[in-house]
Amino acid sequence: MTRPWHLGFGLVLTALAGYVDALGFIRLGGLYTSFMSGNTTQFAVSLGHGDPHHALLPALLIAAFLTGGICGGGLSALTPARWVTPVILGFETAIVGAAFEAATAAPDSGIASLMLALAMGAQNAVLSHVQGFRAGTTFVTGALFGFGQKLALALARRGARTAWIGDGVVWLALLVGSVAGTVAYGKLALYALAIPAGIAGLLALVATVLTARGAGEGRRRQVSPRAPG
Repeated sequence: MTRPWHLGFGLVLTALAGYVDALGFIRLGGLYTSFMSGNTTQFAVSLGHGDPHHALLPALLIAAFLTGGICGGGLSALTPARWVTPVILGFETAIVGAAFEAATAAPDSGIASLMLALAMGAQNAVLSHVQGFRAGTTFVTGALFGFGQKLALALARRGARTAWIGDGVVWLALLVGSVAGTVAYGKLALYALAIPAGIAGLLALVATVLTARGAGEGRRRQVSPRAPG
């Protein structure tokens, strides 16, 4: 996969994280399925108030996200570099699809939320092998800071004039995804989870085709006959 494809995938995945987080926030009454900084604060506040009952769910979400990160990191380490993106996207698709099934079968069990946190934890490893790449993760605080910093340098004429655009677009992708998730939940309720499952599956399919095509071209170059001397 070329860098333009990585950029496109990264922005879609960032929007997907915003979409899923909006669903989780609405459904869980202020907790998140991908924004673990918020869940950590909620967990700490509940402990500080001596309320372990309300600390349990954010703790479980954090643990699920961490497990997803471990799974994603493990798959990334064990998979040939060129196949990392399709493999982890396939894993994410399976988990989000299972979350959709769990949500529609047992809406009040909370299992779907934990599965979504697991999927979002794994998602952060999808493009982790691409050096200097920020899109595709479930946290954009760094992108927002980079946007402000690079914009300030551009205005002061001490940096590239357009360097801030990339970080700004990453933040905007999360915003658009969150708005889309909110609107979708209002219209479809828990069936809105079918959308991220379908998008993740489509990305996995496209990544597989692109990677297989690139591998095939590489093999053809290796076996192409030499020109006669």
